[in-house]
Amino acid sequence: MTDVVAVRPVLRFFDEAVTKAFYVDWLGFSVDWEDAAEGGPRYLQVSRADLVLHLSSHHGDGTPGAVVLVEVTGVRELHAELQAKGYRFMNPGIGDGPAPGMISTEVIDPASNRLRFFERADG
Repeated sequence: MTDVVAVRPVLRFFDEAVTKAFYVDWLGFSVDWEDAAEGGPRYLQVSRADLVLHLSSHHGDGTPGAVVLVEVTGVRELHAELQAKGYRFMNPGIGDGPAPGMISTEVIDPASNRLRFFERADG
């Protein structure tokens, strides 16, 4: 098998301004690049540190309501950062992670895609 270099989830979105407000203004991602034909669907790459996501308004890309698991260190710090910024549509908490001994915080984007940030107990 060929070596995997990177995995880039493609998440569907519907409203570009609302999506950017969520990912850029609240979550702190940067827009790396954007692509769109005039009047056509939008496609963009956003990143925050090593987390890179592709966001698409193309009808065939992604299914709203997808889940992306993001392993991080500092879940509590991320949670505090998001709480300090405030976001009128979301107030995430801290809970159990995807396995025993893990903690996580989950956010849901405007297209119902879930980003579950989790940390291992030994992390």
